[in-house]
Amino acid sequence: MSKMKDGAKKYIPFQQIHLPDRQWPGRVIEKAPIWCSVDLRDGNQALVDPMNMEEKLTFFHTLCDMGFKEIEVGFPSASETEYEICRELIEGGHIPDDVAIQVLVQARPHLIQKTFEAIKGAKNVIVHFYNSTSTLQRKVVFKKDMDGIIQIAVDGAKLIKELTDAYDGDCNIRYEYSPESFSGTEMDNAVKICAAVLDELGATAENKVILNLPNTVEMCTPNTYADQVEYFIRHLPGRERAIISIHPHNDRGTGVAATELALLAGAERVEGTLFGNGERTGNLDIVTTALNMYTQGVDPELDLTDIPKLRRIYEECTRMQVHERHPYAGELVFTAFSGSHQDAINKGTEYMQTSGTGKWEIPYLPIDPADVGRQYEPIIRINSQSGKGGAAFVMQHAFGLTLPKEMHPEFGTMVKHKCDQLGRELSNEELMQVFREGYLEIPEKYRMTEYAFSGASSRDGRIRFAGTIEADGRPHQVVGEGNGPIDAFFRALHHAGIDGYQFVNYSEHAVSSGADSQAIAYIQLKTPAGRNIFGVGLDHSINVASVKGVLCAINRAESAK
Repeated sequence: MSKMKDGAKKYIPFQQIHLPDRQWPGRVIEKAPIWCSVDLRDGNQALVDPMNMEEKLTFFHTLCDMGFKEIEVGFPSASETEYEICRELIEGGHIPDDVAIQVLVQARPHLIQKTFEAIKGAKNVIVHFYNSTSTLQRKVVFKKDMDGIIQIAVDGAKLIKELTDAYDGDCNIRYEYSPESFSGTEMDNAVKICAAVLDELGATAENKVILNLPNTVEMCTPNTYADQVEYFIRHLPGRERAIISIHPHNDRGTGVAATELALLAGAERVEGTLFGNGERTGNLDIVTTALNMYTQGVDPELDLTDIPKLRRIYEECTRMQVHERHPYAGELVFTAFSGSHQDAINKGTEYMQTSGTGKWEIPYLPIDPADVGRQYEPIIRINSQSGKGGAAFVMQHAFGLTLPKEMHPEFGTMVKHKCDQLGRELSNEELMQVFREGYLEIPEKYRMTEYAFSGASSRDGRIRFAGTIEADGRPHQVVGEGNGPIDAFFRALHHAGIDGYQFVNYSEHAVSSGADSQAIAYIQLKTPAGRNIFGVGLDHSINVASVKGVLCAINRAESAK
């Protein structure tokens, strides 16, 4: 019996809200929301070592370059460091004219006063104030009824409005209010407090207030959060006076899903951090959410074309690491080790090249890695789990060698053996070395030392081969005539006592272009024992490459005896 069976009884299941005619399940996301990065505030608060001035400025400029128009820069009333960073952004001229900085403050008079001092001189500011409204916080922390909690919010709104009216300077000040722990608040109470704030701030359809609905602690499944957002919007008096914003956290690991469903439910604005950094298990991951939209044909309105650069800046500034399997941004997310995945990706790549389709249609890759700056990284990497198609894919894309499909199982077996031997994945160079050792650097029972091709004396287009074959160190002068170079060479081998091999298949291609290009030939033979075997020949002459491939296959067969 599970030890957790009795322990689970102490948890109170989240109570669903009654919304039988919900509309959000039938909707689709058709445009990007207003994005607000909270990396410099919520994300920074969660760091073991908060960012210093230089790191915050680097991160801020990165967010601006990405296209964020609203950036929460800190909690300037919380500490002198936060205050100084806000002042540097303003006084140092770091803020573009089309970007609004957002500052967070609790709905407490002295903190609001300090915040207005911090924003002096800025051109565009969002003053974001909040107080906690959840049932549990009212019961455990504040010991107030809902009317008392509403009064805190209204008093805060009143002071903020007064300070705005008295503000000495040219500044576009906008307002944002968050009923913190919205997801743990009775919906009718959430509506009531937000409506009171809108009234106190004098919100209109022309001067909207941002109402931010935080999933401060993710307490329920994403569909329930969507129900809450839809219920709130339906019941809010003067809905046209508000921009509905969400601020999801990730305690249940469903922050992205909660965001997407809340957008379906009517949310217009999203707060989050680039890679989900935030308190506890983190905030919404904006990169993942935005690229999810992108893969559905929706412009995310953020520049995400260089994910490796964003990841590097994030890791340097926060000293946190993006997990190697993090969606879109992780080191390995575009890498397939599984044989079946590799085979499907390989075939998808071939389909894209041959079909002329203008759409992205490669199995297991929901996005073109090149779109996010990953075009130079290997899509397929080779280990003991890899299949025959994976090794062939790497040989083609890393070295320009297009192994015939019939050759894939043979080469794949060599590669798997090497992986098992080393107990790890193979680098591209190590994979190429397996190819060299298996086909180009093999023991030579038979070696061709002299050779020449010429047209036969008859008029039927037959080819003549003449040369010297060493067999176990003894030279044999050989001559053969056939309807092509391979046929002629086979006939010549008879004079060296090499018989019983049957030609099965042949393919060739150029390895490089230009005057120094070489040809590579892949030859499939059937041994006297009836086993298929491949040989590879490499030479500037395609005829010579072909006969070298034949001899390679024979030598490989002889060494396997």
